[in-house]
Amino acid sequence: MLTRRRLLRTGAAALASPALVGLAQSSVTLKFHTFMSPTSNVWLNMHKAWMDKVEKDSGGRIKFEAYPAMQLGGSPMQLYDQAKDGVVDIVWTLPGNTPGRFPRTEVFELPFMMTNAEATSRAFWEYIQTKAADEYRDIHLIALNVHGPGVFHVKSRLITQPDDLRGLKMRGPTRQITKTLGHLGATPVGMPLPQIPDALSKGVIDGCVLPWEVVPSVKVHELVSHHSEFDPKGGALYTTTFVMAMNKARYESLPPDLKRVIDANSGPDTSAFLGRVQQAGDMPARRQAVERGNRIHTLGLAQAQEFRRRARLVEVEWVQDMDRRGFNGRDLLESARRLIDKHTRA
Repeated sequence: MLTRRRLLRTGAAALASPALVGLAQSSVTLKFHTFMSPTSNVWLNMHKAWMDKVEKDSGGRIKFEAYPAMQLGGSPMQLYDQAKDGVVDIVWTLPGNTPGRFPRTEVFELPFMMTNAEATSRAFWEYIQTKAADEYRDIHLIALNVHGPGVFHVKSRLITQPDDLRGLKMRGPTRQITKTLGHLGATPVGMPLPQIPDALSKGVIDGCVLPWEVVPSVKVHELVSHHSEFDPKGGALYTTTFVMAMNKARYESLPPDLKRVIDANSGPDTSAFLGRVQQAGDMPARRQAVERGNRIHTLGLAQAQEFRRRARLVEVEWVQDMDRRGFNGRDLLESARRLIDKHTRA
């Protein structure tokens, strides 16, 4: 009996030991969910790199279950709410998947706003912190980024002027970008990325706008033969905004030291990293189109002017929309431009 009592006391003491309690809590597993293909530049070089760094910085105490290509179910449009509602822990998705839900964010998707993805992503983070933090109040914000310059990809013709878009059904990712396509003369079709290959194959759309880096992951360079890009001197036709979001309760439940690991891998530097790596995938992807013998046209500064003129109506409408919602649209637009310029010059 004495031996048994000693064993019980010893076991109780061991369980009460801080070292063993810490050991029992040492590992946290987070579910990361996104729509991107497991072969995409974004998944391999951005998402996995970020997760690997968090795991390393935490000494292996944070681990990930990684699910690309909507492997946990649902649609890309539901990803943000999956994080908000705790269905998953972390997502990377487009705010524009839910039109009108993040209206002040849309300023970064207006035509001819972005310069390069790294600088514009830094500007995006600072803008949200200072002008629109409440748009993301339902989640814990990890990063905000944009991709490289958008490009026209069309089955039947090169786009050298806005009138070349007439009669073409063109896929756009978000409402501001589909508005831009409409003002340029195309018939805009809103559609998430994974649906593009099937839509091109079946003639549902005649083309799409995408940054180069994502083209191989959805085989667009195999489904179209004409590409039209803008010379950087003429500006970028558009970019798309992205958010890396974490369930707020899940973040708050982390031990303080693991919160610090997440915090150290969040914010402006992480946003800039995501933007930089995403745009770095443009040139390797572009080479694949060149190797297939596809035609690529670069729109110079002079050719870009008519695109700019027609697309400016999107900017005017956005400012008016913000004013109707009770925001100062002109101030938001000028703030975004000022921040992009600041970080581009830095």
